[in-house]
Amino acid sequence: MTSSSAFDARRSAARVKPVVCAAVPLLLLSAAALAQAAERVDAPPVPAAIARSAELLRKGAAEAAPGLQGRRLPAVAPHEAKLALDIDYTESTIYNPATGRNDRVKLRSYRSPGTKPKVPFVAPLIEIQPGETVRIALDNQLPPEPDCAKSVSNINIPHCFNSTNLHSHGLWVSPAGNSDNVLIALLPGVKFEYEYNIPPDHPSGTFWYHPHMHGSTALQVASGMAGTLIVRGSRRPTDAHTGDIDTLLMENGQRVTERVVQLQQVQYACRDKDGNIKKKTVKKDGKDVVVAWVCDENDVGEVSRYDQFGQTTWSESGRYTSVNGQVLPTFEGGRAGAVERWRAVHAGVRNSVNLQFRKMKSAAKAFDRLEVGEQQSWIDANCTGPLLPQFEIASDGLTHTRAIRKTANILQPGYRSDVLVVFPEEGEYCVIDGDASADTSVSWTAESRQLLGKVSVGKGETVSGDAQAHLIKALSTMADATQEADIAATIKTDLAAGFGLQSFVPHPDVTASELTRPAPDEPSQKMEFSIKTVDIPDPADPTKTIKETRFQVDNNPYDPKTARTLVLGRSEEWLLTSISGSHPFHIHVNPFQIDRILDANDKDVSVPGSGDTSYDGLKGTWKDTLWVKNGFRLYVRTRYERYIGEYVLHCHILDHEDQGMMQNVRVVLPDGKGGGVYGHH
Repeated sequence: MTSSSAFDARRSAARVKPVVCAAVPLLLLSAAALAQAAERVDAPPVPAAIARSAELLRKGAAEAAPGLQGRRLPAVAPHEAKLALDIDYTESTIYNPATGRNDRVKLRSYRSPGTKPKVPFVAPLIEIQPGETVRIALDNQLPPEPDCAKSVSNINIPHCFNSTNLHSHGLWVSPAGNSDNVLIALLPGVKFEYEYNIPPDHPSGTFWYHPHMHGSTALQVASGMAGTLIVRGSRRPTDAHTGDIDTLLMENGQRVTERVVQLQQVQYACRDKDGNIKKKTVKKDGKDVVVAWVCDENDVGEVSRYDQFGQTTWSESGRYTSVNGQVLPTFEGGRAGAVERWRAVHAGVRNSVNLQFRKMKSAAKAFDRLEVGEQQSWIDANCTGPLLPQFEIASDGLTHTRAIRKTANILQPGYRSDVLVVFPEEGEYCVIDGDASADTSVSWTAESRQLLGKVSVGKGETVSGDAQAHLIKALSTMADATQEADIAATIKTDLAAGFGLQSFVPHPDVTASELTRPAPDEPSQKMEFSIKTVDIPDPADPTKTIKETRFQVDNNPYDPKTARTLVLGRSEEWLLTSISGSHPFHIHVNPFQIDRILDANDKDVSVPGSGDTSYDGLKGTWKDTLWVKNGFRLYVRTRYERYIGEYVLHCHILDHEDQGMMQNVRVVLPDGKGGGVYGHH
């Protein structure tokens, strides 16, 4: 059977037999182990010591539930994980390369009870598996804010900064009750346990979690309240179903080198006696231009107001994007020629990150005392090697049909990108946030290059030829070592035919024949972002008007009493557009598949080779967050499966969401007659 026909057979075949899952031993980390992990500069966010049930993974068959027939992935045995998180102010320091000094900060944060992590402004790493019940107990210890909601005239004015909740970004779980419910509020003093029942057929991949309280989301996420969540998979592909790419990326029985890279913009500010942000300005063309936010020696930086968010505030602040809670880290332990998996998570708010790698010249000057404005010249002088290719195997936690080769990997807020990287020789490598054009930046202005850190690579196998050929050879060897012989042969055939990963795709394509349409070739759902300035009565003098900026979805600011209605079991096509700037679109619960993305000239820029740095090669890929360029038309397809209830879609520039660029979505049961929504009275 050829590769394509084998793929078609796997795509359409129903599961007909139990799937045997190998038992996977998991390490329960002691306090000492956690401390050691925290001290490693290249460590991912500090792992949580998760209490698990005695039967973590039962050996033997894990038979799929009857209700899951036809899904792409098999079931695994159930087990449970628990995590407790306190929410409180944490006082610590953040290194400021512009001054060479650690700035004192006081920020809202997650932390495991009874701990004082050395890197506090990044939440614990959570690792779970399909079929697991995950319980996250939150204890909101922030100070009370009596009647905070009454202090604003409408819900889209940021408010109640100490109230919170939790969103499991990208997980395919219920939005109701105490599951992924972002429509509840945990006021100060409230304890609440979220319970996520991860389906047995949930894809493995890279996800994350963060607060999602309307009115305070941006402020809390920009304080560092975010963590990476990894769903690890142990299901090998068969002729009947696809599997987890985790089962392939193994060498000598161990995972390939894996780096969790959580990118954040902690946008703290220090204020003068009048409450104004302290700023450094320089003269440019006769005007005062802000080049940095200043914290004097005895100041304490905070994220306390929404004047810290805006179109240009991140660049003005002079702050650095942190990596796993650290500024300008060194990633240790690289080996020339080795396959590395980088799990990049954009957990920030106000910056687009263009992830790049270049060889650093030997004897490069130190970079730990650079102002942001000095970085481009330092990079030009010291990061002199060619751009290394990255091979994206998954975006937003969902494995691609084939790897996408990139040298510039643009990550918008909310994005995740799993890439395979090979460092071709011994030495040090620059990790760069590269140039970004205005139409690829959340600031809507061109961004210059910044350094994120460096990778130290030791001796190994020097790769002098094409990195893709080297990777395909390495993965083919892994296939022989990890898979059954006939499946390994199929995987190797797919790899050789354009880096195909068909054996690991989690969802079948959404075909045109299954779509519900209002008319031929018409999308069922349309969503448009916009920002408008309107005149409203002045509260101080009703005879006068003042200007109000409205952040909108479908020409309306957020109204919690209204919702877009969708019907469970349907598949639909959506048209996503923006008429005011560009925005990252995110929808909860159900991911979507990209069908086509048309630019102003009706060119489909999602096809491979289009040259569009935001969309090249995305056709057919699955995502939950997608950059919507002003003037473009993005057509995506999705299925409303398994879960009913109410959740949200919104712009992932989170201060836009807090100010109204959000909409409720309600999934309801069908009427049983094939034509509408079931309702009762």
